[in-house]
Amino acid sequence: MSNIYVHYPFCKQACHYCNFHFSTKKTGRDEMLDLICRELKIRANEVKAPLESIYFGGGTPSIIQPKSIKTFINSVKEQFQFIPEIEITLEANPDDINKDYLLNLKTSGINRLSLGIQSFFNKDLKLMNRVHDQRQALKSINLVRNHFNNYSIDLIYGIPYTTLNNWKNNLDIALDFNPPHISAYALTVEKKTALDFQVKEKKITLLDEELVKQQYDVLVEKLEQKGYINYEFSNFGKPDYFSVNNLNYWNNKPYLGLGPSSHSFDGVSTRSWNISNNHQYKRGIEAGKLFIGQEKLSKKDRYNEYLMTSLRKNEGASLTYVGKSFGNTYVTYLEEQVARHLHERNLFWDGDFLKISNRAKFLTDGIAADLFIV
Repeated sequence: MSNIYVHYPFCKQACHYCNFHFSTKKTGRDEMLDLICRELKIRANEVKAPLESIYFGGGTPSIIQPKSIKTFINSVKEQFQFIPEIEITLEANPDDINKDYLLNLKTSGINRLSLGIQSFFNKDLKLMNRVHDQRQALKSINLVRNHFNNYSIDLIYGIPYTTLNNWKNNLDIALDFNPPHISAYALTVEKKTALDFQVKEKKITLLDEELVKQQYDVLVEKLEQKGYINYEFSNFGKPDYFSVNNLNYWNNKPYLGLGPSSHSFDGVSTRSWNISNNHQYKRGIEAGKLFIGQEKLSKKDRYNEYLMTSLRKNEGASLTYVGKSFGNTYVTYLEEQVARHLHERNLFWDGDFLKISNRAKFLTDGIAADLFIV
């Protein structure tokens, strides 16, 4: 089975922390989804049907007209088989949400929304240069939950000048809505972003890492108390509401990325990516020639990726899987490397599975990197 990721590379304005490929120009917006549809036809042989999920990300795909989304989904249906319970998600910004829009989205085939709230406080939203404000954030959730059973709220922690109480208040507001899924990400400084410039110019002071860790720990504690399962480091879902798209990514299942800058994986050892340039992407599609980069993962690369992705999940990393997939040498190496972290209680064995302890969850990526073969 496969998954499709659609990168729609347009936004109304640039968030200060974002380093994804996007454009704020209005030219080219209307034709982009048609170009992406043409790319899918060119690359149809890369899809291993049936499809489990389609995910519209970006950029801001909620600025696409629902009728265009419907045309795209129908085109995919004509070419590929869907599993009956296919998940079709659209990332949406609060300022794009109204009742008619949501009704038309449901008709188009979208059955899950990922709502980019980020924060419920205007001070935070202004610092990040988000388009929406607090009022729109609250209104959008009320509208979404009236029309969609399956939706997610995105939040950001570690925002400069926020206290632990600020973050707790953000979580309490989100939990009052009882959403089926919450994703929460630490604010990171990416190169060549407005936030990067502001930090270097000392116009913004980042939070101390210990405070960011405390905010993450509170996130895990509060959400688990409310019945959410932390099925992946940044993702929390009620039972039966885990994101298929997210899980398939962390489970290393095949996915086809469509649109400028999107990435693909064949589920075995090949990763590829589209050019991050809208004009050149269009030129390639019109000529029937794609500008795609590619890399072949070595056995060592696949082992390292398995540790990174599996330790981020609540299931952990299977020693049996390591042995079957990579050989006994890798098993021995892993057992030697984990010794220190087991002693420090950062890791523990749950039968065959190596897992991150709650006290060390915030350090997951660093711990996984300690176990890599380099």
